[in-house]
Parts: sequence; structure tokens; C-alpha cells
Amino acid sequence: MKIVLLGYMGSGKSVIGKALARELGIPFIDLDTHIESELHSSIPDIFREKGELFFRKKEHELLKQLLLKDASFVLSAGGGTPCYSGNMTLINDHTPNTFYLKMTIPGLVARLQDEKAHRPLIAHLSEEELPEFIGKHLFERNPFYQQAAHTIPCTSKSVEEVVAEIRSLLG
Repeated sequence: MKIVLLGYMGSGKSVIGKALARELGIPFIDLDTHIESELHSSIPDIFREKGELFFRKKEHELLKQLLLKDASFVLSAGGGTPCYSGNMTLINDHTPNTFYLKMTIPGLVARLQDEKAHRPLIAHLSEEELPEFIGKHLFERNPFYQQAAHTIPCTSKSVEEVVAEIRSLLG
């Protein structure tokens, strides 16, 4: 069984993914961590040294390798992963278990404000700029996120509630 969690940064993909994988007794894979491990470099360094185009190409290759494996796992995709290289089609072609962890803009702002230093994409933004930045990004990415088989509103739910909801929807 392959389960893929999608959503914007701060939506809880890793926290929920780890909890879900633990409950199901299958491995958890964070795609960004997997890419860093395979390329022996951090994502910010890859972007800085090789560029986004190189990163997106490697992201697609490594995602495809994972999806072609005959193994069960819970995969936390990067926030931008579904939006490039036909990745959303690739994901949906390999599993019916795709979940968009949907958060409101205020919910994401609340979660991300304290994490800005660890998030290169938003580290340079002021507190006032963050909501507009997130809103614009969500508007651009929403058509891809909406291609997930299931959308789980997560803003006011606990990790346990989201995990239970995903488990009830597994195909």
C-alpha cells in the first residue's frame, strides 16, 4: 500500500505521515529528506548551487523510483512536488491513496511564523507579507492539490483525528 500526503508547507504532512505510518506498521518517507540523502546535499544548497530546474528534475526521478518500488510506505511529498513534471499524474497513476491535507491561510500563517528561519522559501518575508505570500502560492498550487483522491480539512483537527480520517478512507 502506497499512501501519498500532499499539501502546503506547514500543513502537517510529516507529523501526520509519521503517525499514520507508525499506526499502519509501514515505513515513512519524507521526499525532501530522501532527495537530500540521495544527493548528499541540503535542499537549500541544491537550489543555490544547481538551481531549481536541476532540483525539480531529480525530485521527479526519485519520486518515480519510489512509486515504482514494490513496497508499502507513507510518503510526504514536498509542497511543490505535485506542481511540476507531471508529478501529480504520476502519483495518481501509482496509488489511489492520495490525500491533500488542506489548511486555511490563517492556520498556515500561525504554524509557519515561528518556523520561518528553517523555511528558505519564506525566511526573507516579514510577518505582514506572509499571509499574502501563502495565499498566492495556494492559489497557484490548488489545481494540483485538488487532484488528490481525498481532501482532508486539517485546520482545527488533531493529528489523531486526521490519521483516523485517512485510515477510514484507505482503498
